[in-house]
Amino acid sequence: MEHIVVLITTPSKEEAEKIANYLVENHIVACVNIVEKVNSVFFWQGNIEKAEESLMIIKTKKGVFKKLIEEVRKMHSYTVPEIIALPIIDGFEDYLKWIEETVSCKT
Repeated sequence: MEHIVVLITTPSKEEAEKIANYLVENHIVACVNIVEKVNSVFFWQGNIEKAEESLMIIKTKKGVFKKLIEEVRKMHSYTVPEIIALPIIDGFEDYLKWIEETVSCKT
């Protein structure tokens, strides 16, 4: 099973915590780190925008990524939220095993 890191930005720490709790409780992810107050600069609807956001750094498995997107979309307040996955190309074996054992969501 391929392990991934998923990045999601939210407009607030509270929204990030709500999403994180749901994903962890339902074994869709093993862990979520929330970095509060990241400054984002992005192009949206023809304009350069700036926002203070929270960044979720999520560890999970590639096999549940579609389920993760589906569940996040139900709770996220953005019309087009950032939900991107990056492969974990290597890592501490015991940590990767823990992700494997913790993520048990059925897709």
